[in-house]
Amino acid sequence: MKEVKKLHDQLRRAFLAEAWHGPAVMEALDGITADKAAARPLPNAHSIWELTLHIAAWKRIVADRLEGRYEQPSDEEDWPSVADTGEVAWEKALQLLKDEHQRLEDVVSKMDDALLNQAIPDWEFTRYYLLQGVIQHDLYHAGQIAMLKKALA
Repeated sequence: MKEVKKLHDQLRRAFLAEAWHGPAVMEALDGITADKAAARPLPNAHSIWELTLHIAAWKRIVADRLEGRYEQPSDEEDWPSVADTGEVAWEKALQLLKDEHQRLEDVVSKMDDALLNQAIPDWEFTRYYLLQGVIQHDLYHAGQIAMLKKALA
C-alpha cells in the first residue's frame, strides 16, 4: 500500500471510527448535546464545543498548507469562541467539523507519495510530518472529549 493511502486511512480512522486506541473524534462526539458541548465540567479546561471548533480549524489550516497556502492562525482562528450555544449552532459546528475533515481527505486523496517528503512552502516541515501531526491532533483531542464526556455523565 502506498504511503499516502496509509496516511489517508489513519486520518479517516482517527476521525470517524476503527482507531485501535479507543473512540475516534466523531465517536467521542456521539450523543453530545449543545448543553453538554458548552458545559465546563473541568475548571480551566476547554469545552467540548471549543475543542470541536479547534479541531475543525486545524483541519482547514492543514488542508490549506498542503495546498501551498501557509498562514499562521490568529488566536481566534486557533480557538474560535462560542457565542450561540443553541442546538442549531451546535449542529452547525458539527457540520463544519465534518466539512473541514472531508476537504482535508479530498486534498490528501489527490496527493502522491513523491510529495510527502517535500517541505511545505514557507514552513520547515514536510507534508508527511504535517499529516502525521493532524492525525495525532485528532487523537489527542478525541481523548480530551472522551474525558469531558465522562465528567458530564
